[in-house]
Amino acid sequence: MKANFFKLIFVATFGVMIFLNACEQMPTEYTDDTSHQEGGSFSKVTIAEGFETGTKTAYAAADVTLGSGVWNMDNALIGSLSTDRKVGLKSARVQNAGKITMKFDRTDGISTVSVKHAKFGSDGSSTWELWYSTNKGVSWIKSGSTVTTSSTTLSTATFTINKSGYVRIEIRKTGGFSYRLNIDEITINDFVPGGSTSVHLTLGNPSDAFPNTANYTNYYMEKAQYCLSYNRDRACPNWVAWHLNSSWLGSTPRQDNFRADATLPAGWYQVGGSSYSGSGFDRGHMCPSADRTLTVTDNSATFLMTNMVPQAPNNNQGPWAKLEDYCRTLATQGKELYIYSGAYGQQSRINNNQITVPTNTWKVIVVLDNGTNDLTRVTTSTRVIAVNMTNYNSQISISADWKSFRVSVDSIESITGYDFLSNVDPAIQAVIESRVDNL
Repeated sequence: MKANFFKLIFVATFGVMIFLNACEQMPTEYTDDTSHQEGGSFSKVTIAEGFETGTKTAYAAADVTLGSGVWNMDNALIGSLSTDRKVGLKSARVQNAGKITMKFDRTDGISTVSVKHAKFGSDGSSTWELWYSTNKGVSWIKSGSTVTTSSTTLSTATFTINKSGYVRIEIRKTGGFSYRLNIDEITINDFVPGGSTSVHLTLGNPSDAFPNTANYTNYYMEKAQYCLSYNRDRACPNWVAWHLNSSWLGSTPRQDNFRADATLPAGWYQVGGSSYSGSGFDRGHMCPSADRTLTVTDNSATFLMTNMVPQAPNNNQGPWAKLEDYCRTLATQGKELYIYSGAYGQQSRINNNQITVPTNTWKVIVVLDNGTNDLTRVTTSTRVIAVNMTNYNSQISISADWKSFRVSVDSIESITGYDFLSNVDPAIQAVIESRVDNL
């Protein structure tokens, strides 16, 4: 809730234009939230289909009216058995080469789609794909890779479409035809020019980061596993944001493939896997490796150096690691968390003065019970954990308790100039951002 220092260069030129364009195209139907309007960069409209309001008890192809609109379900029904894997009381159950198809369009396009999926009952594994159409279903284009569903626990698959105009989606079961598949919580985010509606930014973009090279100290980058604001001049992220619940956790081992991020703009220095060598600082993950263990791809993504800051070993391996462990414990206990992590200040520079070593590292963590429509479930009673840790090795003990570093969100905003939880109602923000966690 503080003024955003990073918007001065970029938003002054582009912010008003984007804001007006987003407002002109904002639909009234299926709208459950709008994002932070200051600067107008990330006006967010989403729909979430959980199959709770529909009824379809047979596999035969038919249209069904759901909460989001009319869908066609072919070789698919709406299941409510104890063996249907679901959030709430119902989910879709798909057999054979079944399909679930939107019969309506998102008129403002689609940026990303996330889908929860699991095996039905004791059935074997299935494969499925997400397709989209930009011509009202006349032809279809596959999005991303084929997904293999091999667990009875709901997992989340996220697809990036980034198409403006009229777009609809279709889910196709493509393998494991002898088995059945549960699909639930289809979340569709509208396309926003110059912005993003990643699930990881459900609660807001702290610095209104944009993917434009003119915004080189606040450059937005998005992965399926997390998103971030990158600072070219510091050669590390300003902040990284990610969603965490049990669906992100599995048994994938740590990949340890630290490497440069080739998606940085051409001509920008790329920090390499060995760039911190001999500096005395750890390659400090912002989004932790252990928060992304469902697949090799997920875990490997956390080892991109755009997800790292030079971190004092006593900090990284001590209270910082203990807080990471605590967050995962909450996730396994039925919580879902929205986490922001970052660094500020400069104590030195390493790697021929190309990388800034921060004076402090911080985190902001919003804790919710597992559920849907997360933004609307943030209240004045919602638990928010914020910490601010020194990054000087001599000033922090590896045995320190993370709880001793707790502060208010407001205090981190005051130092960084960021606006956390900017999509949350301002009256709620005022309460939860001023409070210091004491649980």
